[in-house]
Amino acid sequence: FKGRLFNTNNISIPIIKKGEIVGVIELSKDITSINDFNVSKDKNRKTKVEKCKIKGENTFVFDDILTNNEDMVENIRKAKVFSISSKPTLIYGETGTGKELFVHSMYNNSVLYNKCFIALNCAALPENLFESMLFGTVKGSFTGAENKMGLLEQADGGTIFLDELNSMPLSIQAKLLRVIQDGVVRRVGSNKEKKVSVKMIAAMNIDPMDAIDKKIIREDLFYRFSCSTIRLVPLRERRRDIIYYANYFLKHFNEEYNKNIKGFSKRLLEIFMDYEWKGNVRELKHIIESLVSLNDNETLEVDNLPIYMKKNTKNTIEDDETNGDFSLKNFISLRETTAKMEIELIINVMVYTRGNVTKSAEMLDIPRQTLKYKLDKYNIKSKDYK
Repeated sequence: FKGRLFNTNNISIPIIKKGEIVGVIELSKDITSINDFNVSKDKNRKTKVEKCKIKGENTFVFDDILTNNEDMVENIRKAKVFSISSKPTLIYGETGTGKELFVHSMYNNSVLYNKCFIALNCAALPENLFESMLFGTVKGSFTGAENKMGLLEQADGGTIFLDELNSMPLSIQAKLLRVIQDGVVRRVGSNKEKKVSVKMIAAMNIDPMDAIDKKIIREDLFYRFSCSTIRLVPLRERRRDIIYYANYFLKHFNEEYNKNIKGFSKRLLEIFMDYEWKGNVRELKHIIESLVSLNDNETLEVDNLPIYMKKNTKNTIEDDETNGDFSLKNFISLRETTAKMEIELIINVMVYTRGNVTKSAEMLDIPRQTLKYKLDKYNIKSKDYK
């Protein structure tokens, strides 16, 4: 379109009546990213990636994963190790914790980054199309069938990402297990097998043991992934990241919406820290975008929160406004409270000074050496705010 490059993921679904194909539905999703238009960066690598038959938004690298949480830092370390291994990897965590971000970072960190990358959302595929989509077909195997490669054959020599693996039918899981064990695929209707070499990464939004108990994941399939598993920590279990991400997204959306919002009110930050964040980082990102887009003041306030979030925090807000009584419900020690406030203050100042340690130390009225010690202590990296 006018010389511009667009990338799409497409699924063709036949409409079958009385054994004959009477029509077809084509589902197309635009997956074009901003980097697809940037032809000036890394031209040699871009040329290689274009050889992929199907590719997704593989623009993320491990440096894009921001966190102050030790468990997430360890997850990044493990993902880097798993990315250079041919063994299958399973990443699981709640919706919005960044599973695809890890998958794309692993792909770009592997020796297969210039090979084909295929992503399949198992929850979006009708059960009757699973086998033919994954394994391919031979002409005459069923009405309308043609000689066609499946996604596993297309990914030969590259990487396949199976999102929401727990939505895959158990019968297909058994056949997938054979691919992992023996490295062979057999098209639907064929008696011939073909060797394939595919790096397999799967993701789930449910704990694998719960999935096994509910009989939506085969136990033997899970054990093939069990040596390379990563559990992404929900945001409510890494409270230090909440303010960190809030400031990061504020800076991002300030630029996108051409705003100059300085920060958050104290009450809004308290609500952020107490909120459950069931949608995790993705929910926080959308909340900040909503706040920034609707706000014309220098500070984001509680009044700017979306209606659903106000309802979830209504009792907390009303209790605070009516009597301000001290509550032991969420009591934490003085040391934890002091550290929490210190982290928030340092991060806010670092955002304001764009990561300038000297200026930040002056604003905090402490020696530069003391600030450097605290940055190391809380694993706060000044480069993240430049």
